[in-house]
Amino acid sequence: MSARKQAVLDAIDAANTQDPNLDDGQPVELLYGQRMSAELDRLFPDASDVLQIAARGQHVERWKLARSEYPEGRAGYLAWRKAQGVHHAEVVMAMMEQAGYGADEIEAAGRMLRKQGIKRDDDVQALEDVICFVFLKWYFGPFAAKHSAEKIQSIVEKTARKMSAEGRARVLSEFDLPEHLASAFET
Repeated sequence: MSARKQAVLDAIDAANTQDPNLDDGQPVELLYGQRMSAELDRLFPDASDVLQIAARGQHVERWKLARSEYPEGRAGYLAWRKAQGVHHAEVVMAMMEQAGYGADEIEAAGRMLRKQGIKRDDDVQALEDVICFVFLKWYFGPFAAKHSAEKIQSIVEKTARKMSAEGRARVLSEFDLPEHLASAFET
């Protein structure tokens, strides 16, 4: 691993250790970043340094923009999500600049974190597939336990739509989903 990539990953982890929210005694976003890196390594073992950085920084400092600071409803949620993407990109891009990355690599990471080019840019799509796998593997069960069957179905369908055909096929081969949920991933 290059020294500059390690410096950025360490900076992301250092920022995320400040997360006041804990999951099993660990800062939530530190754990999320580690899960993103592990899943990226599993799904895309030849990922570029920039994609590896974007995956680790996907939720950097996420707790700093509270959902409660945005209006209720879908429009407020989407505004919050967009603001999160911009924030994550700005933080990671500054860390990359500090570590000596060039402008093209820095901007590529920013595009990935802002999800610009999903379905058109292979790296942006790879990041989105990893995000969806991490959600399904680590967060879907607790989410499903708190929501109605209709909400669960809607979220699964939205998740599937964001994924590549290859990602959806892997979901079907790796997860034992009930037929009504699995059908969302069928191509």
